[in-house]
Amino acid sequence: MRRTVLTAAVRTHVAITVMVACLGTGVWAQSARPATSGHPWTMPRTPAGTPDFQGATWNFATMTPLVRPAGIDKPVLTESEAATFEKQFSERQTATTNNGYDWWDGGAAHLDHRRSSLIIDPADGQVPPLTVDAQRRAAARRRPTGTTDGPEDFALNTRCIQFQNGATPLLPSPYNNNLQFIQTRDFVVLSTENIHDARIVPMDGRPHGVVPRWMGDSRGRWERDTLVIDTIHFSSHTSLRGSDENLHIVERFRLIDADTLEYQFTADDSTVWVRPWTAMLTLSRTNDVMYEFACHEGNFLSIENMLRIARRAEQP
Repeated sequence: MRRTVLTAAVRTHVAITVMVACLGTGVWAQSARPATSGHPWTMPRTPAGTPDFQGATWNFATMTPLVRPAGIDKPVLTESEAATFEKQFSERQTATTNNGYDWWDGGAAHLDHRRSSLIIDPADGQVPPLTVDAQRRAAARRRPTGTTDGPEDFALNTRCIQFQNGATPLLPSPYNNNLQFIQTRDFVVLSTENIHDARIVPMDGRPHGVVPRWMGDSRGRWERDTLVIDTIHFSSHTSLRGSDENLHIVERFRLIDADTLEYQFTADDSTVWVRPWTAMLTLSRTNDVMYEFACHEGNFLSIENMLRIARRAEQP
């Protein structure tokens, strides 16, 4: 499902580039990248003076889970503890959940700087508790409904509409954790390998729109050398750890060195959680090519077969 022919990927990348150029600004030429051979590093910049994230594929695969696992009470493990955790986790994955996939990202075999959770606030590495109303709604959703009547009863990823490592915010999965940036004067485009989405972020100060979107309505700005993306107006059909259409995400991208991009996001939804929470992960520069992710909206053959199975199961 993941890798088809390279020409399809090239066509996709070219199409995105042309699309951004048509927005009226033209794609900036890539700034010169310093060699990583011990020479002092200089922040690469666009002609406008903003940091340049282009010219690379950024990979954000990691074994570090979003939430700190039970039994671990510190944010960073020792080298020995991290090695044991990685070994045990890999053994469980191989034994129970590989599902035949053989293209897992290498970063998914290791913790991000030995960290035990991506969540850095709250300090316990947990998603904050639900509000009373959100607990009530969650309990109602857990009641059996027998929902296999049509395509919309299946999850968004099953229908090839959205995966979290191609959504807002970015969260890693075992594979396809690749991201590329296209920057112009007035726009930044985040192009993800998984589900082949391109999120176009206006940078010209325009106000948010009012139409709900799968990935929300994003507006960007630079705070010195940090790219800040503010996103609201999510579709009621998308959800992050139980969030609803009132979800508000603020993302921050910052170059640490020539090969490292730090990514943080803060999630706020006062109708779901008692307080906001923040996660952080590292994106590493690679020379990998981003391939087409051939999972097309609707995923009709899989959905058709699953519905056929459901109808067969209902027969006496």
